[in-house]
Amino acid sequence: MLDTIHTIDTPEGVELQIKVAGPVVRALAWMVDFLIRIIVYIGLANVLPFLGELGVGLLLIAFFLLEWFYPVIFEIYYDGATPGKRIMGIKALHDNAQPMTWSGSLIRNLLRPVDFLPIFYGVGLTAMLFNQEFKRLGDLAASTIVVYNDEKLKAFDLPKADPTPLPIPLNLAEQHAIIHFAERAHTLSPERQAELANIISPLTNTEGQQTIQTLYGIANGLYGKHD
Repeated sequence: MLDTIHTIDTPEGVELQIKVAGPVVRALAWMVDFLIRIIVYIGLANVLPFLGELGVGLLLIAFFLLEWFYPVIFEIYYDGATPGKRIMGIKALHDNAQPMTWSGSLIRNLLRPVDFLPIFYGVGLTAMLFNQEFKRLGDLAASTIVVYNDEKLKAFDLPKADPTPLPIPLNLAEQHAIIHFAERAHTLSPERQAELANIISPLTNTEGQQTIQTLYGIANGLYGKHD
């Protein structure tokens, strides 16, 4: 699979499509959050020790709370996005596209130390590379996913092509699949377009770019467009 579109079928029969965030953008978001925490740690470390033993105790408590609950608070109260995620334009959701809950956020973040093993998220990165949704272990356990927060379903005009009749009868689901391909084509890489189009090359008796253009024509015909 050469794109990162994640499709969700809701109980109401509505199909949602969201774009999954990959390891690079998530790593950049983590680095931003890490720098924010470091700045806060340095500020507290320069102030609280002046309170003596009480200050040291407060400092240790602050370190604990920031390290464990910094992402949880932001994911719950700021639409699934820590400051780092917000800057990078991503957020965490449940697999069904529902907003993050306390249980989901706590599970995915309490397992973060395991993902960090043996160093610099080695386990987490390995897990992300072995599943289509780029989930680390915390996401797998909590049934959560990290997506781009500006990805919404939009209505797009079909690519221009001469309307073409169906070469053979197709059922409604198959016709919808062709239309969806044409609507999404501009969001896909050329390699992904060709990969999807070649699946039905027996239908069109063509390959590659010619198959893509044929599908555009069929989609326009199904839409009822005329020359």
